[in-house]
Amino acid sequence: MARIYQDYYKEIKSDNGSIVDIAIKYDDTFNFAYDVVDRFAKEEPNKLALVHRSAEGEDRRFTFGEIKELSDKAANMLKELGVKRGDSVMLLLKRRFEYWISIIAIHKLGAVAIPTSHMVSAEDIRQRVTLAGAKVVICVNSDQICSKVDEALDGINSIQLVVGDKYKDKMSFDELMDEASDKFERVATHVDDDMLYYFTSGTSGEPKAVIHDFSYPIAHIFTAKNWHGVEEDGLHLTVADSGWAKSAWGKLYGQWFMGAAIMVYDYEQFYAGDMLRLLEREKIRTFCAPPTIYKYFVLEDFSKYNLNNLRYVTTAGEPMPKEIAKKFTELTGLTIREGFGQTETALQICTQVGSEQIMGTIGCASPLYDIKLVDEDNNPVPVGEEGEIVIVPKDDKRPIGIFKGYLGDKELYKEIWNGGIYHTKDKAIIDDTGHFYFIGRNDDVIKSSGYRIGPSEVEDILMRHPAVFECAVTAYPSKNRGAVVKASIILNKEYSDDGKLSKDIQEFVKNRVAIYKYPRIIKFVDELPRTSTGKISRAKIRQADYQNNR
Repeated sequence: MARIYQDYYKEIKSDNGSIVDIAIKYDDTFNFAYDVVDRFAKEEPNKLALVHRSAEGEDRRFTFGEIKELSDKAANMLKELGVKRGDSVMLLLKRRFEYWISIIAIHKLGAVAIPTSHMVSAEDIRQRVTLAGAKVVICVNSDQICSKVDEALDGINSIQLVVGDKYKDKMSFDELMDEASDKFERVATHVDDDMLYYFTSGTSGEPKAVIHDFSYPIAHIFTAKNWHGVEEDGLHLTVADSGWAKSAWGKLYGQWFMGAAIMVYDYEQFYAGDMLRLLEREKIRTFCAPPTIYKYFVLEDFSKYNLNNLRYVTTAGEPMPKEIAKKFTELTGLTIREGFGQTETALQICTQVGSEQIMGTIGCASPLYDIKLVDEDNNPVPVGEEGEIVIVPKDDKRPIGIFKGYLGDKELYKEIWNGGIYHTKDKAIIDDTGHFYFIGRNDDVIKSSGYRIGPSEVEDILMRHPAVFECAVTAYPSKNRGAVVKASIILNKEYSDDGKLSKDIQEFVKNRVAIYKYPRIIKFVDELPRTSTGKISRAKIRQADYQNNR
C-alpha cells in the first residue's frame, strides 16, 4: 500500500543521498481532514492514531476509524450551531483529546480553527474573538478557563461550548456529541481558504493573528519525517499545549501524514520523572520538547528508566544550552537535534535525521526553503557575519508552509515581505558548511558601546555555571553605553544569593567570552516572564527595566 504522504511529497536527492529539493503537489481541493485522516480511516480503520493519557492517569486509544467517526459527529454538531465554511471557532482545550476531534471537524466544515493557550486572559479572549468573529468558543472546564470565556463573551454573540464538567447553563460538548449524527458529507473547500488563525505575541503591540491556509499541513511532512524521524506505526510525543503552533508541528499534521500515532500527555503539573516513566511505559520512539524539559530531565536518576525504545529526540523554541545537551547525551546516548521555525512558518532550519548535530548550531536550511542571511538593505552577508534570516521564494510564489497574511493588517504583511523576501526578524551567522548559529530576535540583540551582543551566547556560558538553572540575558538601559548586559537568573535549589555569587558568576563569564559581553547587572529571580507559548519573554524584562528607568 502506497504511503499517503508520497502522493504529495517527493524528495530530490544528490549523488551522496542528501536532500537537495522537495517537490510538492496537491489539488485545489486538498483538505487534510478528508484526504489524510478519512483516507486512513477508509484504508486502515484500525490503525492507531492517538494515545491520550489524562491528568487522572486514564488511558484512551483512538484509531483513525474512530477519529473519523467522532470528527464527523463534531462537524455535524458545529453545523447545527451555525458554523459554516469560512466561519471561525476558537479552541481552549489544553491537551484534552477533544482538541483533535474538534480541529479535524472544523477542517471538514471548511471553517477556521483558532487554537488558543489556556493561559490567556479574559481580555485576550475577547480581543481575539472580536477580531476573528468567532462563532463558537470550545473550552474545557478547568483552570478557570470557562469563567474567563464567560466574561470575555459578555455582550458578544458567540456560543460557549464546554468540554468536561457542566458549567452554568452553557452548552455541553458531550451532550451535543451524543445527539449528533456520525454521517457527514464532504464540504467543498479550496486549498487557499483560511484554515488556522494563530495569535502570536510580538515584541510590541497587540498579538497578531497569523493566517495559514489548507496547504499548510503538507509542509510538516518534512518536519515529521526528516527532523522528528517518526516512523509508520511508531508513537511520537511532542511536549506542547494545543494552543501553541508547536502542536501543529509535532502533534497533528506531519505525524498523521506519516502514519504514526500521536502521544498526548495531559498533565496538570510537569514532573520530569512522570514523563520519563511515560516514555518508558508507552515505548515512545520519537520525542520533541523545549530546552526547559531537558533541563529538568538531566537532574533525574536515569538508572531508574529504560528508554531503549526511544530513537530520536529534538528541540526547538529557544537555544539549547550546550551543557544540558552534553549531559543528556551522556545519560542516554541520544543526541538532541535542534530546529528553528516560527508560528508564521513551518520548520525552516534543523539538523536532519542522520546528520551530525554540531554543538551550538540550529542546523542547516530545510530543502523546502531557500534561506539566506541579509543585512539591513537586503544584501547577502558574507560567511561568518551576522545577518537576518530570510526566505527567498524559489519561483516567485509564496513557499508552502509560510502564512498567507495577518488578519486585518495587510500593511504589516507587506512589511515582512520587504524586497520580495520573507523577513523572520531573527539574527544568525552561517558558516562555510551551511550551519546556522542563532543569535536572537532583532530586538533581543544588545547594543552596548558600539558592540552587538547576542543574548543566547551569554546565556549559554551562564548555563555552564553550577548555580544557574535557567537565565535570560537582556539589554539594560545605560546613559554612557546605550545599554549594558543584564542577566536574570533562576538558581539551582542548592544555591542562594550570599552576596558573593553575583561576582563569582560575572568572573565565570569574563573568563569565557569577550570582556564586553559579561553581565554587568545580575538579578536573581524565582521565575522568568513567559509568552503564552511558554517561551521566555526577554521583551517583558526589557520593558520593565526601561519603565523603571524613565
